[in-house]
Amino acid sequence: MKSYRKELFYEVPTRRAFVNITDDVEACLRESSIREGLCLVNAMHITASVFINDDESGLHHDYEVWLEKLAPHEPVSQYRHNGYEDNADAHMKRQVMGREVVVAVTDGKLDFGTWERIFYGEFDGRRRKRVLVKIIGD
Repeated sequence: MKSYRKELFYEVPTRRAFVNITDDVEACLRESSIREGLCLVNAMHITASVFINDDESGLHHDYEVWLEKLAPHEPVSQYRHNGYEDNADAHMKRQVMGREVVVAVTDGKLDFGTWERIFYGEFDGRRRKRVLVKIIGD
């Protein structure tokens, strides 16, 4: 069995964003030369997420609205965590959207459903953050 590890870096200019990282993960899979196995993709920051869903702008807007209702950014004084930071809402949004995804690798490809894509969800942006890609298999 082989193992492959790579860190991808993202820096979004806004506080929140959803970035389709599927092409980057597929490039890692090609680089790994693993044909059968599992691919783990996880955000290495507690205010960012990795998740799988449809790449459709209306859905992304709906996520933004829904998450802001669940954990509104302002007023920042509503959160105990916000003593010297203003990102308590980002921690909560990450908890809801999840830390990582695992995708089966079959015949050298990510084994997705019809509309599935991998996204990096940023909830406290404007700085460089890491995403880990770990692939194991043969």
